[in-house]
Amino acid sequence: MPAGAARRAALFPPAAIRLKPRRVNFPHPPESARRALEALIRADPDLGLILERAGPLPWRTRAPGFPGLLQAIVAQMISNQAAAAIWNRLRALPGVLEPEGLLALSDDALRGAGLSRPKVAHAQVLARAFTERALSIEALEALGDAEAIALIASIKGLGVWTAEIYLLFALQRLDVFPAGDIALAAAAADLKRLPARPDPKALRLLAEAWRPARSLAARLLWHHWRHLTGRPALDDFAVGNEPRATGEPRAVAGCQGSVT
Repeated sequence: MPAGAARRAALFPPAAIRLKPRRVNFPHPPESARRALEALIRADPDLGLILERAGPLPWRTRAPGFPGLLQAIVAQMISNQAAAAIWNRLRALPGVLEPEGLLALSDDALRGAGLSRPKVAHAQVLARAFTERALSIEALEALGDAEAIALIASIKGLGVWTAEIYLLFALQRLDVFPAGDIALAAAAADLKRLPARPDPKALRLLAEAWRPARSLAARLLWHHWRHLTGRPALDDFAVGNEPRATGEPRAVAGCQGSVT
């Protein structure tokens, strides 16, 4: 096997499960993001190669507030296929997307949707944070990136990766980079022809070159990763087309889970 092919095989091991999701049509990036994307690609032409190879960048978003953070908890540490199955079962429960509604549900009901015991506890802590106003949509939107990440990460069961994912997809902040995401590390290593995946510290340092649009660089790198691996994102599974999954198998990629 040629050296380049061997390096790519090491970065992108074959998926344990390959499922073909129903095609979901995503909107194009908004005008402000398109302008920032053009500037980013001018500054780093390697990122432009992703669009040439993988096609247009889909603009994925999440619901702000409690539902978006709950979905991030579901996606932690498991494959996108498993997360999609659990999320579709969970959101079918009555009232679950409201903090008060989730707290009214029994542990057995939440476990029946596929949440592990720790994630049931974390979802309940999150719901109480909203009902007690420790978290709110308005407060998070008013904070700067670092302050919002610190506030979310202070809630038990969330953490920095969950906070960064929320800011990137729910609040659509432009300059957030989840450096603890293994899929981003693998994609960056391939794009930049590195000998191995960079660790979170090295990846965050590498991403400094993409300020003030690191969120767009992350979106492009996930797009590159999906193109190379053929693995779907959580949002690629339309309602009613969720994969079959029981329990919570560990993620094939993403030390925190890769959601896009």
